[in-house]
Formats: sequence, C-alpha cells, structure tokens
Amino acid sequence: MRIVWLFLSPLIALVAGVLLLGLSRKIMARIHWRYGPPLLQPVIDIIRLFSQRSASHGILFDLGIVVSLAGSLIITLFLPFGNIAPLSGSGGMLVILYMMLIGPLGIALSGGESGNPNASIGISRNLMLAIGYEVPLLMVLLAVMTRYGTISIVEIVRVQQASTWSIASWPLVVSGLAYLLVMPAMLGFRPFEVVQAPQEISSGPMVEYGGSYLALVSIQHALSLYITISLFVNLMLGGSGNIVIFLFKMLVVFVLFLFVNAVFPRFRIEQAVRYLWRWPTLIGLIGLVLVALVGR
Repeated sequence: MRIVWLFLSPLIALVAGVLLLGLSRKIMARIHWRYGPPLLQPVIDIIRLFSQRSASHGILFDLGIVVSLAGSLIITLFLPFGNIAPLSGSGGMLVILYMMLIGPLGIALSGGESGNPNASIGISRNLMLAIGYEVPLLMVLLAVMTRYGTISIVEIVRVQQASTWSIASWPLVVSGLAYLLVMPAMLGFRPFEVVQAPQEISSGPMVEYGGSYLALVSIQHALSLYITISLFVNLMLGGSGNIVIFLFKMLVVFVLFLFVNAVFPRFRIEQAVRYLWRWPTLIGLIGLVLVALVGR
C-alpha cells in the first residue's frame, strides 16, 4: 500500500490544487458580480496548452521547470493527507522547509534564462517577498516544534488530534495569528500579488512561458497552492484522519484568503516586505518567546 500511495499522493495533491485554482476563479467572479469560467477551466487550459507549440530559451529554461515541479511533487509525499504520509519516516519539518525552496528557485532559474526584463523583475520580487515571509514563518515553525518537542509533522498532527488544535491552544494562539498574517504572502494573494502583477509586469516570471511550458508552470502553481494550505492545516488545524474533513479544512482556509484577495489592493514590494518584517515578525517573535517560557 505504501508503494501505491507514493504514486497516488502527488496525483491527489495535483487534482486538489487544480480544483482550488478553478474554484478561485469562480468565487472571485461571483464576488465581482460576474458568472465566471467553469470549475474545470484550469484542466481545460492545461490540456489545451500541452497541445500547442512551445519555444525554449535554453537548457536551464527547460531544467528549471522540471526541478521546480519535482521539488513540489516530493513535498507532497512528506505532508500528511488524512492518515496518509508515504515518506513520514524519512524526515520532518526541516526537510519540508528545505524542499519548499526548490520550487521558487527552479522557476527563478528558468525565468531568468529567458532574458525578458519583466521576468527578471518578477523573479527579484519573488526572492524579496520570500525573504520577507520566511523570517516570521520560521519563528512560527520553531514555536510549534518547540511546543510539541518534535520536528515530525506526523507527530505534531497526532498530538493535536489527541488534544487541541495548535491555533486554539495556549501559547500557540499567538504564533497562529502570525501564521495567518503571512499566509496571503505565501499564497501570492493580494495584497502580496507583486510577483506576477499582470497589469505591471505581464505576469513576471511567466511572461515567456507558452504551450507545454506554461502548462507545467500551471501544474507547479496548483501543487504549490496545495502544499501551502496543507502545511497550515496540518500544523495549525490538527490535520485530520479523514480525507474528506482534511479537504474541507483546506477549502475553508482557501476561501477565507480568497475574500482577503478580493477586497485588498496590491502592495508595492517595499510595502510588502516592510509589513512582513513588522507585524508578523513581531507577533511571531512574541509567540516564540511565550512558548519558550511556558514550555511543553
């Protein structure tokens, strides 16, 4: 069964991520008083893109996408999905944190090879935004690992299921608040939609992608969306032993941040980094100190 789930887990993650992309278009359209595209529009787009011709800008342009996609696929094997985590015994939170860097770096290498100025601007914004949210995120994760005395995400989920969700337990409620404040930046939602910014830099790193390359980047985006929300659900909302409940929790979190995305304007990159290094970092530091003082 473990071998079977090694193949099924990335597939389920991809399907969930693609459906979330389709749902985001539908919900945003309804908020804006439009009908919106069908729920399966991302699937239709990906199939259509694979059938179109595409142009490469070099070996690094090709390999960057492959590396990025491979990193995301591997992460899905470490994240508990219900009671399923095929590589749960092969590492913990530290491995997940390292692997999460591969996706953005792969896209950065690939997009930078295109030589398009808009892609370069988007890549620089992406790296600056990552520096902004990784500091408070690291404080939150250190607080969680300190509180539960383990780096195993499976063990963290098990303890929450036996007691209380992290976001509702003292003193992790403070760290949970900091996590909520950085989630839009991790998802790339407004007010942190500075990396692609279609009205400014023509989708940034994605400006030179077309055909199968754009299809692969869309798949990478769907996986990244799943990974980000799944990590939050496992660390803060107790995960779930039931796949349906786990997906429902992901859906609630996703819709919550979609409403934030719908009503807020976009930050400039310096405003985004200033905000992330101010409030989430301060709250995350307070949460880490409280956990260190209270102990397990």
